[in-house]
Amino acid sequence: MKVVILGAGTVGRSIAESLSNSRHGVTIVDRNPTIARDLNRELDVRAFTGLASQSTTLFQAEVQVADLCLAVTGDDEVNIVAASLAKAMGARRSVARVYAPILRDLSTFDYESHFNIDRMLSLEHLTAMEFARQIRNPGSVMVENFTRGELEFQETTVSEQSPFINKSLKQLDLPKGVRIGSIARKGDTWIAGAGDKLEAADRVTLIGKREEVEEVSAIIQKESAPQLDVVIAGGGETGFHLASILESAHCNVMLMEACEERCQVLSRNLNHTTVIHADATSRAQLEEERVGSADVCVICTGDDENNIMVGVEAKDLGVDTVMCVVSRPDYANVVGNLGINVRVSPRDVMARQVLNFLHTGPVVSRTILTGSSIAVYELEVQEGSAATEHVLAKLPLPEKSLIAAVFHRDYVRVPGADDRLESGDSVVALIENSVVEETLKQFSVNGR
Repeated sequence: MKVVILGAGTVGRSIAESLSNSRHGVTIVDRNPTIARDLNRELDVRAFTGLASQSTTLFQAEVQVADLCLAVTGDDEVNIVAASLAKAMGARRSVARVYAPILRDLSTFDYESHFNIDRMLSLEHLTAMEFARQIRNPGSVMVENFTRGELEFQETTVSEQSPFINKSLKQLDLPKGVRIGSIARKGDTWIAGAGDKLEAADRVTLIGKREEVEEVSAIIQKESAPQLDVVIAGGGETGFHLASILESAHCNVMLMEACEERCQVLSRNLNHTTVIHADATSRAQLEEERVGSADVCVICTGDDENNIMVGVEAKDLGVDTVMCVVSRPDYANVVGNLGINVRVSPRDVMARQVLNFLHTGPVVSRTILTGSSIAVYELEVQEGSAATEHVLAKLPLPEKSLIAAVFHRDYVRVPGADDRLESGDSVVALIENSVVEETLKQFSVNGR
């Protein structure tokens, strides 16, 4: 596929290297001629100098025939303008990296729709989501990129005490915003149907808004898992996003931040997190705040060396699980040898997200459910497609597919049998590999 990358910083270069190694055609643009020259010499890409937000640069990069345009410069506004221009000029998909949380907050303004950008991705939010997945349930699938982060996919195990045992799914009194998407039992995984009955030890995938998913998960497990004590070292955007996710997941969260002014901002925006004005790089302050008694300590100070150092100190103080942001790939082996349990690289997280967008036809993105032949697809409902001709109950979809959610204009919902899809809607669907082609025909126009 043809991919245009605007911005050759650490993120842009990392993605370019990964895609070129996978034999995609990569064009990368940067305003620094030295960087462009080095890229042409070191990678199998086409690199040149230009300004990402200028139409002449985009024409030179041939975005009009690109399958994907990634705007990943260090400037939010440049990325938004560039991604919007690329989409208008003919790029099949356009993605902008943004830093400011307000740009992804649908309650204030829908920047994505206004600028006709397929996705705005926050490196910091993606990193926080990866940490949250590891903390809450290493086997869960938290699908942040679907419907702009409105949905969560979470795996949970049915306990012997659950009131849902031996009841068919249609008998369960689930909230309207939650659906059971798949069931895994004794090595087999299938898409859940209304007549399926749950058994003890089943692994089920819940789909819906985070708060409602947590509510149903607690019922399925009967007894909620014990609350975890989590310490977050570093109150930047990654730490802030992680605290926001975990405090709504019934974790006891303490966030340590060295800047007093930033502490005040965090305190105003976090409802159930204890914000401490303290320097996590000081062992004395770690001891004073009793960090050693925490179940999990996540270090995201913004500096790899500090993160590793604090991680070692936290482990030495007795923390069970230590997690760090470590961007440099050459530190990977060092981190493991020092006893740090989880290393998350923001660049790797972003690269995985980008790979989800490299698809054709109505497919916006695709994520495979671990250990199964089922994938979660985000599909766009194209004008004139068969999917718009009937209500869902009469839509001739294969049995091994399930429309789990619909994003319509500015809200997401779990659809009912009488709902009808409209052109411009986005659909989240679970599809088994054997029926992918048959399912996608319903959303395609003239096979595209």
